[in-house]
Amino acid sequence: MNTITRLVVYAILAITFTTATNAQEKEKDSTSGELNTIKIESLKKLRVSIEEQERDFLKSEIEAINRRLDNKEITAEKAEELKKEVAKKRALNIENRIAIIDNKISLLERNNNGYNANEGSGDGFVFRIGGDDESNETFIYFGDKAKNKPRQYDRRTKSYLVYAAGLNNILIEGQSLSDSPYKIGGSGFAELGYIWKTRIFEDTNFWRFSYGLSFQWNKLDIKDNNYLVNTDGDISLQEFTSDLDKAMFRSTNLVVPLHLEFGPSKKIEKDTYFRYSTFRKFKIGIGGYAGLNIGNMQKLKYKEDGSRIKNKQRGGYEVNEFVYGLSGYIGIGNMSLYAKYDISPLFKNQAVDQNNISLGLRFDMD
Repeated sequence: MNTITRLVVYAILAITFTTATNAQEKEKDSTSGELNTIKIESLKKLRVSIEEQERDFLKSEIEAINRRLDNKEITAEKAEELKKEVAKKRALNIENRIAIIDNKISLLERNNNGYNANEGSGDGFVFRIGGDDESNETFIYFGDKAKNKPRQYDRRTKSYLVYAAGLNNILIEGQSLSDSPYKIGGSGFAELGYIWKTRIFEDTNFWRFSYGLSFQWNKLDIKDNNYLVNTDGDISLQEFTSDLDKAMFRSTNLVVPLHLEFGPSKKIEKDTYFRYSTFRKFKIGIGGYAGLNIGNMQKLKYKEDGSRIKNKQRGGYEVNEFVYGLSGYIGIGNMSLYAKYDISPLFKNQAVDQNNISLGLRFDMD
């Protein structure tokens, strides 16, 4: 009886599993078929837009060639030759792209049971061929309309990140830097910004105007067991009651840097565009900055009754809210020697002015 019972149970489980599996397969087939239908409709819409897109590309390229002709950079014969080349390329692009889409539609229609036409591509439903650093163009794709367009003929403005870091200290009125109450080795600065650089003149890149937005962090390590104290608005250094392991003051500014940059560059000319490159070229930048102080903090580290104490005090040090100064750099390529000086005193309404000064390296990450 037990053996018979077990056989009946196994039979019921087998039937149940088979039924469930068949139901899942049918559901999967149905879902996959619906997905294929959606893909096919999307491809048909994409097919319609191909000619219009390639015509837009061709129009941009013809305009670039005409500008070169107007600027007498090429002859009329050369311009006509270039126009024929780009027209032929765009016609072939239309033919090839439509053929690929038609083949893909046929493949999906023949395999309406969930066949994945993109299997193994690693790109899902988007498939691209072409596009490189030289052409900056994608001419065959599946998916949304390509956002890449032919290179702009002349790009006078470019943007990039800037990072700088180095030594920082204070110039005190009537006192040399060697007598500074702040450590020269331990005090430092850092700057991180986003910069735009624009060529000033039409036919030369020797003069450029640089502008943007930067965060500046200026740190001062205080010597001789002293720390900063605010006594009724008077900011002074006083000796701490315990032995300090560290006394540091940091101010954070958000500024707009402005520089006039000049130096040689190399002109790179292509059939449909040109660029100026300053790669490994000498450059000098002269200017300044202005902005706001957005934070300041003093941090003290010391021991008290055998315990290590970290004390951070934010604000309350009469720091000038508005900051401005002079800055400049000199270098080759993306790296420069960088210096900046705050014309605005660090602390406001003080008997003796203290002005921040920094020297370090600047890296243009363009």
